Amino acid sequence: MLARILGIILPVFSIIAFGWMYAWRVKPDMSMVNRISMNVLAPALVFSALASKDFDVGANKMLLVGSIGVVLGSGLLAWPFARLLDTSSRTFVPPMMFNNCGNMGLPLAVLAYGAAGFSPMVALFTISNLLQFTVGAWIIDHHARFGSLLRNPMVISTVVGFAFALAHPPMPEWLSVAIKLVGDALIPMMLLSLGVRLYEANFADWHLGLIGGIVCPLTGIATAALLSPVLGLTHTQQGLLLIFGSLPPAVLNFMVAEQFKQEPAKVASIVLVGNLLAVVFVPLGLTFALR
Repeated sequence: MLARILGIILPVFSIIAFGWMYAWRVKPDMSMVNRISMNVLAPALVFSALASKDFDVGANKMLLVGSIGVVLGSGLLAWPFARLLDTSSRTFVPPMMFNNCGNMGLPLAVLAYGAAGFSPMVALFTISNLLQFTVGAWIIDHHARFGSLLRNPMVISTVVGFAFALAHPPMPEWLSVAIKLVGDALIPMMLLSLGVRLYEANFADWHLGLIGGIVCPLTGIATAALLSPVLGLTHTQQGLLLIFGSLPPAVLNFMVAEQFKQEPAKVASIVLVGNLLAVVFVPLGLTFALR
């Protein structure tokens, strides 16, 4: 079991470490790379995975329900901690809800379950992103406007991808292969970008980051463990939901906090320390998932 877990996590953390070392040596400007990743690579990956014949919406519908439950359940469990820490819930709760299911979740799912784990984890990634730009934005700013959401490439690719997953209309093989090639570039790019982000972050609010880095995966694992038997998930689906729940706060939380001017420095510390603690909690989640 230990050898299998190491075989899953070491490639992921090695690429993150390489990104950190590259940032230390070169100090790259990742703004354009991140924009391409979010507006081109991620939509291509989402559409390709959802539209593929390997993804069955009907067979995975309860897993999707479970992902919503983990996101919302983690937020509810984290709310009292914000009160105890005398920290704004708008700062603390969203990072507890929205985890690194893109940067870490996708490669972990592939390494743990192969092709069978990839498309379902992409679906969890899309659900988490949709909730972050709706529920998450509302938590931070009750007056947030959602009109731009419908123009977001991630939302468009998700809607079209689910439509293809349900109807399976014909599509030229060359086009399908081209979209998949573009989307496949996202996973290593996101891991490298995460390493760069970790280098750029700071430990100014490390106490808050430490607590957040513990609360996020523990509430996620607990919620996933409670929901899995209730939803009647298969063994693989239970494992994927537990991996999903064990992941640290997403880097995207910092970008959203910066956009809404909601204490981005504190959110950055939560994200930084949480991702460092992933070396503890991701193996824990994998231990439960691979039982």
